Amino acid sequence: MTGIKTTGEKKLMFFSGRAHPELAQEVAHQLGVGMVPTKAFDFANGEIYVRYQESARGADCFLIQSHTAPINKWIMEQLIMIDALKRASARSITVIVPFYGYARQDKKHRGREPISARLVADLMKTAGADRILTVDLHTDQIQGFFDGPVDHLFALPILADYVGAKVDRDKLTVVSPDAGRVRVADRWCDRLGAPLAIVHKRRDKDVANQVTVHEVVGDVADRVCVLVDDMIDTGGTICAAADALFAHGAADVIVTATHGVLSGPAADRLKNSKVSEFVFTDTLPTPSELELDKITVLSIAPTIATACREVFEDGSVTSLFEEQ
Repeated sequence: MTGIKTTGEKKLMFFSGRAHPELAQEVAHQLGVGMVPTKAFDFANGEIYVRYQESARGADCFLIQSHTAPINKWIMEQLIMIDALKRASARSITVIVPFYGYARQDKKHRGREPISARLVADLMKTAGADRILTVDLHTDQIQGFFDGPVDHLFALPILADYVGAKVDRDKLTVVSPDAGRVRVADRWCDRLGAPLAIVHKRRDKDVANQVTVHEVVGDVADRVCVLVDDMIDTGGTICAAADALFAHGAADVIVTATHGVLSGPAADRLKNSKVSEFVFTDTLPTPSELELDKITVLSIAPTIATACREVFEDGSVTSLFEEQ
Protein backbone atom coordinates (compact mmCIF):
# COMPACT_ATOMS: atom_id res chain seq x y z
CA MET A 1 0.00 0.00 0.00
CA THR A 2 1.24 3.49 -0.85
CA GLY A 3 0.34 6.61 1.05
CA ILE A 4 -1.22 7.11 4.45
CA LYS A 5 -4.93 7.20 5.30
CA THR A 6 -6.37 9.39 8.05
CA THR A 7 -9.66 9.10 9.87
CA GLY A 8 -9.76 12.66 11.21
CA GLU A 9 -12.92 14.75 11.01
CA LYS A 10 -13.26 18.28 9.64
CA LYS A 11 -12.66 21.02 12.18
CA LEU A 12 -14.16 24.52 12.16
CA MET A 13 -12.21 27.29 13.89
CA PHE A 14 -13.53 30.84 14.31
CA PHE A 15 -11.26 33.88 14.49
CA SER A 16 -11.91 37.59 14.91
CA GLY A 17 -10.04 40.81 14.44
CA ARG A 18 -10.43 43.74 16.81
CA ALA A 19 -12.69 45.96 14.69
CA HIS A 20 -16.14 44.79 15.88
CA PRO A 21 -15.80 42.23 18.70
CA GLU A 22 -19.50 42.38 19.67
CA LEU A 23 -20.62 41.04 16.30
CA ALA A 24 -17.88 38.39 16.31
CA GLN A 25 -18.96 37.13 19.72
CA GLU A 26 -22.59 36.93 18.62
CA VAL A 27 -21.72 35.00 15.45
CA ALA A 28 -19.58 32.59 17.48
CA HIS A 29 -22.48 32.13 19.91
CA GLN A 30 -24.89 31.40 17.04
CA LEU A 31 -22.40 28.88 15.64
CA GLY A 32 -21.95 27.27 19.05
CA VAL A 33 -18.16 27.64 19.01
CA GLY A 34 -15.64 29.64 20.99
CA MET A 35 -13.39 32.20 19.33
CA VAL A 36 -9.76 31.15 19.04
CA PRO A 37 -7.68 33.14 21.56
CA THR A 38 -5.61 35.65 19.64
CA LYS A 39 -2.83 37.96 20.76
CA ALA A 40 -2.99 41.20 18.78
CA PHE A 41 -1.52 44.61 19.49
CA ASP A 42 -0.01 47.68 17.84
CA PHE A 43 3.67 48.51 18.01
CA ALA A 44 4.69 52.07 18.86
CA ASN A 45 5.08 52.93 15.17
CA GLY A 46 1.62 51.60 14.28
CA GLU A 47 2.62 48.17 12.94
CA ILE A 48 0.26 45.35 13.89
CA TYR A 49 1.27 42.05 15.50
CA VAL A 50 -0.95 38.95 15.52
CA ARG A 51 -0.42 35.45 16.90
CA TYR A 52 -3.01 32.71 17.40
CA GLN A 53 -2.75 30.79 20.64
CA GLU A 54 -4.09 27.51 19.23
CA SER A 55 -2.94 25.40 16.28
CA ALA A 56 -4.92 25.93 13.07
CA ARG A 57 -3.23 23.14 11.11
CA GLY A 58 -5.71 21.31 8.89
CA ALA A 59 -8.69 23.35 10.10
CA ASP A 60 -11.39 25.15 8.12
CA CYS A 61 -10.84 28.67 9.42
CA PHE A 62 -13.43 31.46 9.43
CA LEU A 63 -12.03 34.95 10.05
CA ILE A 64 -14.42 37.86 10.68
CA GLN A 65 -13.46 41.52 10.42
CA SER A 66 -15.75 44.39 9.51
CA HIS A 67 -14.12 47.35 7.80
CA THR A 68 -15.13 50.10 10.21
CA ALA A 69 -13.19 53.25 11.10
CA PRO A 70 -10.20 53.50 11.04
CA ILE A 71 -10.83 51.45 7.92
CA ASN A 72 -7.27 51.13 6.63
CA LYS A 73 -6.01 49.80 9.96
CA TRP A 74 -8.63 47.06 10.15
CA ILE A 75 -8.15 46.00 6.53
CA MET A 76 -4.42 45.69 7.19
CA GLU A 77 -5.04 43.71 10.37
CA GLN A 78 -7.30 41.33 8.45
CA LEU A 79 -4.63 40.79 5.79
CA ILE A 80 -2.05 40.04 8.48
CA MET A 81 -4.44 37.58 10.14
CA ILE A 82 -5.07 35.82 6.82
CA ASP A 83 -1.34 35.53 6.25
CA ALA A 84 -0.86 34.10 9.74
CA LEU A 85 -3.50 31.43 9.05
CA LYS A 86 -1.91 30.54 5.70
CA ARG A 87 1.47 30.12 7.37
CA ALA A 88 -0.17 28.09 10.17
CA SER A 89 -1.20 25.48 7.54
CA ALA A 90 -4.95 26.10 7.71
CA ARG A 91 -6.90 23.76 5.42
CA SER A 92 -9.10 26.61 4.15
CA ILE A 93 -9.54 30.30 4.97
CA THR A 94 -12.96 31.91 4.67
CA VAL A 95 -12.84 35.66 5.19
CA ILE A 96 -16.05 37.13 6.62
CA VAL A 97 -16.40 40.81 5.74
CA PRO A 98 -19.80 42.08 6.99
CA PHE A 99 -19.00 45.50 5.53
CA TYR A 100 -16.61 45.48 2.56
CA GLY A 101 -14.35 48.52 2.58
CA TYR A 102 -13.84 50.62 -0.56
CA ALA A 103 -16.94 49.05 -2.15
CA ARG A 104 -18.04 52.40 -3.56
CA GLN A 105 -14.84 52.59 -5.63
CA ASP A 106 -15.92 49.74 -7.92
CA LYS A 107 -15.37 51.45 -11.30
CA LYS A 108 -13.63 54.37 -12.95
CA HIS A 109 -15.88 57.42 -13.24
CA ARG A 110 -13.11 59.46 -14.82
CA GLY A 111 -9.56 58.92 -16.06
CA ARG A 112 -6.64 58.28 -13.68
CA GLU A 113 -8.86 56.89 -10.90
CA PRO A 114 -8.25 53.57 -9.11
CA ILE A 115 -10.68 50.67 -8.79
CA SER A 116 -10.03 50.22 -5.09
CA ALA A 117 -12.69 47.57 -4.50
CA ARG A 118 -10.75 45.29 -6.88
CA LEU A 119 -7.51 46.11 -5.07
CA VAL A 120 -8.98 45.00 -1.72
CA ALA A 121 -10.07 41.70 -3.29
CA ASP A 122 -6.60 41.18 -4.80
CA LEU A 123 -4.96 41.86 -1.43
CA MET A 124 -7.13 39.27 0.28
CA LYS A 125 -6.40 36.67 -2.37
CA THR A 126 -2.66 37.35 -2.23
CA ALA A 127 -2.70 37.14 1.57
CA GLY A 128 -4.19 33.64 1.32
CA ALA A 129 -8.01 33.89 1.45
CA ASP A 130 -9.82 31.02 -0.27
CA ARG A 131 -13.35 32.42 0.04
CA ILE A 132 -15.09 35.68 0.92
CA LEU A 133 -18.40 35.87 2.76
CA THR A 134 -19.91 39.36 2.81
CA VAL A 135 -23.21 41.20 3.30
CA ASP A 136 -24.95 43.53 0.80
CA LEU A 137 -22.13 44.68 -1.43
CA HIS A 138 -22.55 48.18 -2.84
CA THR A 139 -22.69 46.64 -6.33
CA ASP A 140 -23.04 42.99 -7.30
CA GLN A 141 -20.13 43.03 -9.75
CA ILE A 142 -17.64 43.25 -6.88
CA GLN A 143 -18.15 39.49 -6.52
CA GLY A 144 -16.24 39.10 -9.78
CA PHE A 145 -13.20 40.96 -8.45
CA PHE A 146 -12.20 38.02 -6.23
CA ASP A 147 -10.65 34.96 -7.87
CA GLY A 148 -12.56 32.42 -5.81
CA PRO A 149 -16.00 31.81 -4.28
CA VAL A 150 -17.88 34.81 -2.91
CA ASP A 151 -20.97 34.23 -0.78
CA HIS A 152 -23.10 37.37 -1.01
CA LEU A 153 -25.57 37.55 1.88
CA PHE A 154 -28.59 39.85 2.08
CA ALA A 155 -30.08 41.72 5.03
CA LEU A 156 -33.36 42.30 3.19
CA PRO A 157 -35.32 39.53 4.97
CA ILE A 158 -34.36 40.86 8.41
CA LEU A 159 -35.04 44.52 7.59
CA ALA A 160 -38.21 43.98 5.53
CA ASP A 161 -39.82 41.63 8.04
CA TYR A 162 -39.14 44.12 10.84
CA VAL A 163 -40.77 46.97 8.92
CA GLY A 164 -43.63 44.79 7.70
CA ALA A 165 -44.51 43.84 11.27
CA LYS A 166 -44.63 47.49 12.39
CA VAL A 167 -46.45 49.27 9.58
CA ASP A 168 -49.89 48.79 8.00
CA ARG A 169 -48.88 47.34 4.63
CA ASP A 170 -51.88 48.93 2.91
CA LYS A 171 -50.36 52.35 3.66
CA LEU A 172 -46.78 51.40 2.83
CA THR A 173 -44.71 52.61 -0.12
CA VAL A 174 -41.16 51.39 -0.72
CA VAL A 175 -38.87 54.17 -1.95
CA SER A 176 -35.53 53.90 -3.72
CA PRO A 177 -33.30 56.90 -2.89
CA ASP A 178 -31.75 56.79 -6.38
CA ALA A 179 -31.88 54.84 -9.63
CA GLY A 180 -29.11 52.49 -8.51
CA ARG A 181 -31.20 51.04 -5.67
CA VAL A 182 -34.33 50.35 -7.75
CA ARG A 183 -33.62 46.63 -8.12
CA VAL A 184 -33.23 46.20 -4.36
CA ALA A 185 -36.34 48.29 -3.68
CA ASP A 186 -38.24 46.10 -6.14
CA ARG A 187 -37.39 43.04 -4.06
CA TRP A 188 -38.74 44.85 -1.01
CA CYS A 189 -41.97 45.50 -2.92
CA ASP A 190 -42.29 41.81 -3.77
CA ARG A 191 -41.74 40.79 -0.14
CA LEU A 192 -44.10 43.39 1.40
CA GLY A 193 -46.66 43.69 -1.39
CA ALA A 194 -46.15 47.46 -1.55
CA PRO A 195 -45.89 49.94 -4.44
CA LEU A 196 -42.59 51.52 -5.51
CA ALA A 197 -41.48 55.14 -5.69
CA ILE A 198 -38.13 56.63 -6.70
CA VAL A 199 -36.32 59.78 -5.61
CA HIS A 200 -34.44 61.19 -8.57
CA LYS A 201 -31.14 62.81 -7.57
CA ARG A 202 -27.92 64.06 -9.07
CA ARG A 203 -24.56 63.99 -7.28
CA ASP A 204 -21.91 66.70 -7.76
CA LYS A 205 -18.96 64.78 -9.23
CA ASP A 206 -16.46 67.38 -8.00
CA VAL A 207 -17.65 67.64 -4.38
CA ALA A 208 -17.85 64.55 -2.15
CA ASN A 209 -21.18 63.85 -0.44
CA GLN A 210 -23.00 66.69 -2.24
CA VAL A 211 -26.38 65.64 -3.62
CA THR A 212 -29.22 67.55 -5.25
CA VAL A 213 -32.65 65.95 -5.01
CA HIS A 214 -34.84 66.77 -8.01
CA GLU A 215 -38.19 65.01 -7.87
CA VAL A 216 -40.17 62.05 -6.59
CA VAL A 217 -41.53 59.53 -9.08
CA GLY A 218 -44.53 57.63 -7.67
CA ASP A 219 -47.40 58.21 -5.27
CA VAL A 220 -46.19 59.03 -1.75
CA ALA A 221 -48.90 61.44 -0.53
CA ASP A 222 -50.36 60.34 2.84
CA ARG A 223 -48.27 57.14 2.66
CA VAL A 224 -45.75 55.66 5.09
CA CYS A 225 -42.57 55.66 2.99
CA VAL A 226 -39.72 53.22 3.59
CA LEU A 227 -36.45 54.44 2.12
CA VAL A 228 -34.17 51.47 1.43
CA ASP A 229 -30.43 51.74 0.88
CA ASP A 230 -27.31 49.62 1.34
CA MET A 231 -25.41 52.12 3.50
CA ILE A 232 -25.70 55.51 5.16
CA ASP A 233 -22.41 57.36 5.49
CA THR A 234 -22.72 61.09 6.21
CA GLY A 235 -26.53 60.96 5.97
CA GLY A 236 -26.78 63.76 3.41
CA THR A 237 -28.31 61.69 0.61
CA ILE A 238 -30.90 59.89 2.69
CA CYS A 239 -31.98 62.94 4.72
CA ALA A 240 -32.39 64.98 1.51
CA ALA A 241 -34.46 62.14 0.04
CA ALA A 242 -36.63 62.07 3.18
CA ASP A 243 -37.16 65.84 2.95
CA ALA A 244 -38.28 65.42 -0.66
CA LEU A 245 -40.81 62.77 0.40
CA PHE A 246 -42.23 64.99 3.14
CA ALA A 247 -42.42 67.85 0.63
CA HIS A 248 -44.53 65.60 -1.59
CA GLY A 249 -46.97 64.84 1.22
CA ALA A 250 -45.62 61.66 2.83
CA ALA A 251 -47.28 60.92 6.18
CA ASP A 252 -44.14 59.35 7.64
CA VAL A 253 -40.70 58.18 6.55
CA ILE A 254 -38.72 55.20 7.84
CA VAL A 255 -35.14 54.71 6.66
CA THR A 256 -33.53 51.27 6.43
CA ALA A 257 -29.95 50.43 5.51
CA THR A 258 -27.75 47.38 5.97
CA HIS A 259 -24.62 49.34 6.88
CA GLY A 260 -24.68 52.30 9.25
CA VAL A 261 -21.32 53.89 8.42
CA LEU A 262 -22.46 57.14 10.09
CA SER A 263 -19.37 59.26 9.72
CA GLY A 264 -18.76 63.01 9.91
CA PRO A 265 -21.99 65.04 10.22
CA ALA A 266 -24.25 61.95 10.28
CA ALA A 267 -25.01 62.26 14.00
CA ASP A 268 -26.43 65.79 13.72
CA ARG A 269 -28.28 65.01 10.49
CA LEU A 270 -30.01 61.95 11.91
CA LYS A 271 -30.90 63.73 15.17
CA ASN A 272 -32.40 66.71 13.33
CA SER A 273 -34.16 64.71 10.62
CA LYS A 274 -37.96 64.40 10.50
CA VAL A 275 -37.52 60.65 9.82
CA SER A 276 -39.33 58.70 12.54
CA GLU A 277 -36.96 55.71 12.61
CA PHE A 278 -33.61 54.63 11.19
CA VAL A 279 -33.17 50.85 10.99
CA PHE A 280 -29.70 49.31 10.51
CA THR A 281 -28.06 45.94 10.99
CA ASP A 282 -24.97 45.54 13.16
CA THR A 283 -22.51 44.88 10.32
CA LEU A 284 -20.77 47.97 11.73
CA PRO A 285 -20.66 49.22 15.33
CA THR A 286 -23.01 52.13 15.99
CA PRO A 287 -21.20 55.20 17.35
CA SER A 288 -22.07 55.88 20.99
CA GLU A 289 -23.23 59.43 20.19
CA LEU A 290 -25.93 57.92 17.95
CA GLU A 291 -27.67 55.80 20.56
CA LEU A 292 -30.98 57.55 19.92
CA ASP A 293 -34.55 56.34 20.40
CA LYS A 294 -35.14 56.70 16.66
CA ILE A 295 -32.28 54.30 15.78
CA THR A 296 -32.93 50.55 15.74
CA VAL A 297 -30.12 48.04 15.21
CA LEU A 298 -30.99 44.47 14.14
CA SER A 299 -28.60 41.54 14.42
CA ILE A 300 -27.05 40.12 11.24
CA ALA A 301 -25.25 37.42 13.27
CA PRO A 302 -27.80 34.61 12.71
CA THR A 303 -27.55 35.08 8.92
CA ILE A 304 -23.74 35.06 8.97
CA ALA A 305 -23.60 32.05 11.30
CA THR A 306 -26.03 30.04 9.16
CA ALA A 307 -23.99 30.82 6.03
CA CYS A 308 -20.77 29.76 7.79
CA ARG A 309 -22.35 26.45 8.76
CA GLU A 310 -23.54 25.86 5.19
CA VAL A 311 -20.02 26.53 3.87
CA PHE A 312 -18.42 24.26 6.45
CA GLU A 313 -20.90 21.43 5.84
CA ASP A 314 -20.71 21.80 2.03
CA GLY A 315 -24.31 22.96 1.94
CA SER A 316 -25.97 25.71 -0.11
CA VAL A 317 -25.71 29.36 0.89
CA THR A 318 -27.94 30.34 -2.04
CA SER A 319 -30.81 28.32 -0.56
CA LEU A 320 -30.98 30.80 2.34
CA PHE A 321 -32.27 33.49 -0.05
CA GLU A 322 -34.03 31.53 -2.80
CA GLU A 323 -37.41 33.05 -1.98
CA GLN A 324 -36.06 36.43 -3.06
